[in-house]
Amino acid sequence: MTSANFAILPIGRDMAHRLLLMLLLAFGLIALPAFAGTTHVSEANLVLPNLNDVSLAQFLGGISGSTLLSYGLIVCIGGLVFGAVIYGQIRRLPVHRSMAEVSELIYETCKTYMITQGKFLLILEAFIAMIIVAYFGGVQQLNLSEVLLILAFSMVGIAGSFGVAWFGIRINTLANSRTAFASLEGKAFSIYAIPMKSGISIGMLLISTELLIMLSILLFVSPALAGKCFIGFAIGESLGAAALRIAGGIFTKIADIGSDLMKIVFGIKEDDARNPGVIADCTGDNAGDSVGPTADGFETYGVTGVALISFIMLAVPEAAVQVQLLVWIFVMRVMMIVASGISYLGNEVMAQRLYGDQARFNFEAPLTSLVWITSVVSLLLTFIVSYLLIGNIAIAGKVYANLWWQLSLIITFGTLAGAIIPEVVKVFTSTSSAHVREVVTASREGGASLNILAGLTAGNFSAFWMGVVIVSLMSGAYIVSQYDLAAVINPDPTKAIIMAAVFSFGLVAFGFLGMGPVTIAVDSYGPVTDNAQSVYELSTIEQIPGIEAEIQRDFGFNPDFDVAKDLLEENDGAGNTFKATAKPVLIGTAVVGAATMVFSIVMLLTSGLTENLDKLSLLHPPFLLGLISGGATIFWFSGASTQAVSTGAYRAVEFIKANIKLDGVTKASARDSKKVVEICTVYAQKGTFNIFLAVFFGTLACAFIEPFFFIGYLISLAIIGLYQAVFMANAGGAWDNAKKIVETELRAKGTDLHAAAVVGDTVGDPFKDTCSVAMNPIIKFTTLFGLLAVEMAVGLKTQGHQTMALTMAALFLVINLVFVYRSFYGMRITVAVPEEEIEASQEDDVTEGNAATQSA
Repeated sequence: MTSANFAILPIGRDMAHRLLLMLLLAFGLIALPAFAGTTHVSEANLVLPNLNDVSLAQFLGGISGSTLLSYGLIVCIGGLVFGAVIYGQIRRLPVHRSMAEVSELIYETCKTYMITQGKFLLILEAFIAMIIVAYFGGVQQLNLSEVLLILAFSMVGIAGSFGVAWFGIRINTLANSRTAFASLEGKAFSIYAIPMKSGISIGMLLISTELLIMLSILLFVSPALAGKCFIGFAIGESLGAAALRIAGGIFTKIADIGSDLMKIVFGIKEDDARNPGVIADCTGDNAGDSVGPTADGFETYGVTGVALISFIMLAVPEAAVQVQLLVWIFVMRVMMIVASGISYLGNEVMAQRLYGDQARFNFEAPLTSLVWITSVVSLLLTFIVSYLLIGNIAIAGKVYANLWWQLSLIITFGTLAGAIIPEVVKVFTSTSSAHVREVVTASREGGASLNILAGLTAGNFSAFWMGVVIVSLMSGAYIVSQYDLAAVINPDPTKAIIMAAVFSFGLVAFGFLGMGPVTIAVDSYGPVTDNAQSVYELSTIEQIPGIEAEIQRDFGFNPDFDVAKDLLEENDGAGNTFKATAKPVLIGTAVVGAATMVFSIVMLLTSGLTENLDKLSLLHPPFLLGLISGGATIFWFSGASTQAVSTGAYRAVEFIKANIKLDGVTKASARDSKKVVEICTVYAQKGTFNIFLAVFFGTLACAFIEPFFFIGYLISLAIIGLYQAVFMANAGGAWDNAKKIVETELRAKGTDLHAAAVVGDTVGDPFKDTCSVAMNPIIKFTTLFGLLAVEMAVGLKTQGHQTMALTMAALFLVINLVFVYRSFYGMRITVAVPEEEIEASQEDDVTEGNAATQSA
């Protein structure tokens, strides 16, 4: 069976149709009239307070909450304009036609990938739509127009994740060729500034779009429906991020491994234009390192906000306090956009003065200063704006004069995390890291074996220290929360202690995103620097006759090709480091934010911490079993996503080895390059389909088995997922930059040391860019989607349909196990030997290469 005939998508569609019919029947049973009488309070039933009511709360001398937040819409629009202006600046930068043609080819390939993924997302959305209709139409008994509005916002969530991801690949594929061309001048600053411009454009547009949508729901949707629309929106964006993260991670690492291994097999250089896997690798850089993180960042920002909104509505009984906390949170979010914009502009002025005329400088330095400057500016604005908004907050006639700085301090723990975590990550992944250099040293005598062991060691240590940092910051937030926040959050002192602590954890997650545009910017820096190298090589600009004279005539400078290649290599190392630093920030946000959402579910299941508290204990067997099950799921997911990469990479390598032409050509044929892209896309979609449906039905099964089993499942999923993800991400980062040291600093390409470093890097590829990063949206999607699932299960049991609930749990578990089975055994590497190939092998004129081509 050839890759071209590997009909994944039709099979996926047929299966989707059958499963949708099954779900229709199942949830038709769930949406029984019995639900109409349920009195179980749901998070989706929560009615937001009236922000227009100045009798509840007023700000800045008499302004209502809705009026104040409406000014935030202007800031969001300003953020969009900021991103658009920088986009225009990048588009107008000078670039040679040979490089522009390559970047446009990469973009066209990315477009095809995105269109394919868009259709795929619609299939997955059909499953989510069934749950939304069953829950809100059957359980909540909403009318058709209300259900359609919630569905519409779930589509807005998907469209938001998809749209910002598309913008990311478009601007990155403009920036990569401009960066490659700028390197020819032999000046380092432009090679830093262009990827940075691209990154901040994505970051500002992403956060502004997210906040604009959330403010629109808060201000323009009726309070009775706003909570439901927030949940629909969050589930939609979570689905989009999960699918794009998983598929992008699988695609990019299939292409990366397939391309990298050719350096060992044929002894060719990085991004050799004759290698048909290079275009797929460039597309993968965007699919995995641009599309995935952008969609992930969009979803992370939204879901964290929804978790805090839900918690406030559940934990805080006083409407006046609800209004003040909601308005304060959203104003803080608006200020974060302002802080990031100011910090970027200030940092660029400083970087221009320090490095503008230098032939060489440490590319990590201005990136590091940007993170710290943004952290300090965010911190200052947080305290100033908090004082202005709630400096003399009065509740029930009592003034709480310290609440403003205590809340600000809690957020600051999260803001500091956004700066401290990258520094910790750099200890294990930077090209100057002792751990990374240990990987190189180990490879000198121990080859690939000790290279891999040294990388695993770095990953394990990094997970430990990351845990220390997160626990320390959360502990600080907990201590501060026990003063004025505990006094105002709930009138019951016993409940208030718990609720204040959990709310503080949510604020820490919120603070993680305090410099969201900058976090996204430094993450997006990496795919541009990586692609810039590839664009340079694929353009074969050095081989164009008369190129020096042409560049002098058209652009006014003499190109320095040797210096250009060195600068691009060095900048790629900085890009690798800062891609690595952004991952634990997003992962940590997922876990800390999930804690807030899980507690919201706990509040529902315990009727506000008044009953069933004994079931939140290891002495309650279902809770303990849930803890064990969540951990198992993390390791299944790690294996399943790696399996998809391994099998796809096998097919890609098989095809490339059989079809690469090294003599008589300067570039691989378009047909062969498209074939590698097709292989990557096919396996990315098949792997994602299996994984997503296993997660989908597994969540339903766990929610229907027993509510407190599900709580244990979610807690375990988040905690074990945190450490597994950090370990894998940082081990992969260490292997990646160890290879970079061998290639740039030691200039040892083509040696045994280089071969060992490449092997380590290919092991780290799925670690850092597939398994680890996709755990973030998987954790949040499971938590959000599980909210609806557990409510349906509780509704059934409340009405006495215990047997039906267990039957549904068994059905969902069976379907889950089918897809778990498919994720491994349906994705295994097989070597098929068709009869015609056996006959052909008996002919003397058929070479081994031709046989490999047929088996591809």
